[in-house]
Amino acid sequence: MPQTTRQEARQAAARVPVVALTVIVLLAGLPFAVWLDLRALSDRTLRHQAAELSAVIDGIRGFYGRHVVGRVLAAGGSDTKVVHNYLEVPGAIPIPATLSLELGRVISEQEGTSGAIAYRFVSDFPFLNRSPHKLDDFERGALERLRVDPKAEVVQVEGGLFDRKVRLATPVILGEACVGCHNNHPESPKRDWKAGDVRGIQEIVVRQPLASNIFAFKFLLIYLIGAATVGLLFIAQQHRQAGVMRRVNRELELANDFLATISMKIAKYLSPQIYKSIFSGQRDVVIATERKKLTIFFSDIKDFTATTERLQPEELTLLLNEYLTEMSAIAIGHGGTVDKFVGDAMLVFFGDPETKGVAEDARACLRMAVDMQRRLAELNAKWRNRGIEAPFKVRMGINTGYCNVGNFGSNDRMDYTIIGAEANLAARLQSIAPPGRIVLAYETYAHVRDMVQARPLEAITMKGISRQVLPYEVEGLIGDLAGRAYVIAERVPGLEIYLDTSAVDDAAAAHARELLQEAIAALDARRRNQLGIAD
Repeated sequence: MPQTTRQEARQAAARVPVVALTVIVLLAGLPFAVWLDLRALSDRTLRHQAAELSAVIDGIRGFYGRHVVGRVLAAGGSDTKVVHNYLEVPGAIPIPATLSLELGRVISEQEGTSGAIAYRFVSDFPFLNRSPHKLDDFERGALERLRVDPKAEVVQVEGGLFDRKVRLATPVILGEACVGCHNNHPESPKRDWKAGDVRGIQEIVVRQPLASNIFAFKFLLIYLIGAATVGLLFIAQQHRQAGVMRRVNRELELANDFLATISMKIAKYLSPQIYKSIFSGQRDVVIATERKKLTIFFSDIKDFTATTERLQPEELTLLLNEYLTEMSAIAIGHGGTVDKFVGDAMLVFFGDPETKGVAEDARACLRMAVDMQRRLAELNAKWRNRGIEAPFKVRMGINTGYCNVGNFGSNDRMDYTIIGAEANLAARLQSIAPPGRIVLAYETYAHVRDMVQARPLEAITMKGISRQVLPYEVEGLIGDLAGRAYVIAERVPGLEIYLDTSAVDDAAAAHARELLQEAIAALDARRRNQLGIAD
């Protein structure tokens, strides 16, 4: 599994607990929000009920005062008396204030022990024959506030989590008829009342438990319970799915690690271009070929058999593997497809599976060959320092022509390679190349002639090719290749030379010229002595 896919899978698994927690919070928050709305609704309802009840009692008291008490008092000679202690006087009726007190008792008796509704008619100036009213802080505050502003709204909302209570206080305002009674009655504690004064307050208390309202929303409760059940099932499903995903991801990681290891091992047997095209799906692993114009490179180590006799097998294996590794890296760097190693020989071609055009493929192949010769010179110098007396000298041949390229073999085993006379011609050009040199076929030379200085060799014929082939031996480099570092490394009995043009400065270059001139002079003198020519 690619690293990006693994990270996405881990992130998806990590998001499951977050989603589950979010669902839990939302499910828990919905009942809480409903409860808040229910409490606000209950508060508004209770306040409305208290205000309505207060208005009703005010209306009853007003009606009684005007149409009952007022008519009795207006009659003058009537035997009916209007007194506060009407129960002690035969045929008497209560004053409006006493009526309010009696209504409070009646309402309290009707409500019983539930206390859902309570009514009080209280004052801080009760008649002398009555028990004083016990006022709490709310009632005392209400009296003080209403005497300053009789139109003020005095409401108190109390209660806990599951119980709400509303207390509403309204003013009891004295009218003209009431003022005379209160100012002249012998038991009145205050004798200077005026019309419009606040005699006391009437208090309406409405209490209601929220539980009774909650069950009124039965359909909403059923919906919430259903939504909570679905949410919990969803959370359980997500938890189970997360566990399955974690297990599957672990199995996939193990399987993909195994496949990645296998693919890396397989990559050692394939050219990088072929490996990439197969594993990316661009190329099917089937027996199929096509005819293309390619540039084919073939190289071989001169006198490799003799070299194997001078070296121990372990040392030879190490040396050959180092050489092939370096050459393969150069080939891949230039875009070449490494076809195969045949002992010490290498077959590389340009033009499949990727191509930049026939001409550019040929130029890339030449650049590769030049870099290989340069790197081989550096390797030879290093190997000599390790005690290798006669390192490798490599011959190289390059040809451009049509070949069959693709998968050859059976359904059980295939080989991606090239077949054709043009491939054999590259091997033939390599065989006629001097050690350490590069030989080109004419068509290749035609594509790279602006890059090299080359001399034609004697034309050759070859089986399978009807035309004569004119080879060209690369003698020098021009153009952009001329500026590249050039390495000369040679060792024969009596001569050892190593020159890396990129590693010498001007002073060292001048000294090298002097040494080479002295060496040439010494060789000329030796030749004259051999020929018996006097200096």
